[in-house]
Amino acid sequence: MEEPRMIHLENISKEYDGVTVLDDINLYIRKKEFVTLLGPSGCGKTTTLRIIGGFEYPTTGRVMFEGKDITNLPPYKRRVNTVFQKYALFPHLNVYDNIAFGLKLKKMSRAEISKRVDKMLNLVNMAGYGKRSVDSLSGGQQQRIAIARSLVNEPEVLLLDEPLGALDLKLRKEMQLELKSMQQQLGITFLYVTHDQEEALTMSDTIVVMNAGHILQIGTPKKIYDEPQNAFVANFIGESNIIPGTMIRDELVHFSGVDFPCVDAGFGENVPVDVVVRPEDIVIVGEDIGQLTGTVKSVLFKGVHYEMMIESGDFTWKVHSTSMQPAGSRVGLSIVPFNIHIMHPMKEAAK
Repeated sequence: MEEPRMIHLENISKEYDGVTVLDDINLYIRKKEFVTLLGPSGCGKTTTLRIIGGFEYPTTGRVMFEGKDITNLPPYKRRVNTVFQKYALFPHLNVYDNIAFGLKLKKMSRAEISKRVDKMLNLVNMAGYGKRSVDSLSGGQQQRIAIARSLVNEPEVLLLDEPLGALDLKLRKEMQLELKSMQQQLGITFLYVTHDQEEALTMSDTIVVMNAGHILQIGTPKKIYDEPQNAFVANFIGESNIIPGTMIRDELVHFSGVDFPCVDAGFGENVPVDVVVRPEDIVIVGEDIGQLTGTVKSVLFKGVHYEMMIESGDFTWKVHSTSMQPAGSRVGLSIVPFNIHIMHPMKEAAK
């Protein structure tokens, strides 16, 4: 059963000094959902988060929380907490008192505060660190404390603004899994902001791809990756070969001088389209049996695969394979119908 809607942004726009940073966006977020706002710097994702948190107010539009208009409510009256990239811990307080700070403001009993803080320390794998100075902690440990401080107040929604950005790659990957595990254990809604595509694909139930103040696509990680709706999404989420083609009819497309069976339909007949093929979805075969033939122009070893640039006619294909073909060799390329994705051309998609 689908969870009910919790947050609904209705026709939200935001301007700074006459410059539009959010342009009439609409978005809803369900209870217990892990939603990621994904896009390049300046796309409007952090502004969206701050509007939900009450740190910014929209120029136009409404923020609804379980059917109630909270557009003009200050942050402390909203049932949300925020974790920022800069953890903003209190250096003069130890770990325990940092986590307990909000509870003390609520004048909870000492026993209840101790119970909640201990629970949070266990949740973030920091049991026994209560008396430590926050300045003695590593970046990853400080990040855990910042999360614990936000969660101890039992918010219904946790907003996270690129909280892993300051961590090294190994620790960032570990924390991605820990954050997802926390969200599942607690059963609360997470709204996460990042520009890191892998991070979004790893943790999210739903990804919202943004650019230039617009929402370009909303979907599950698999849907976003396998079926991008336009060239920006295809290029931003992973790597893609994008080539112009002609949709001959349903389930048949022409590109690179060849008719290819595909699984897409509904585009019409003999209409221009963009064709997307992921580098890992192209199979290198013998030159005599490939749908396309080409020459390997360059080879890079990427650790788990080789990246080869293969020139075929007027187009150079990026191919990822665990089997390396040396530069200069002639090869065939094979693409199965399921791995060919059809999009409206970018100009058409923008209409």
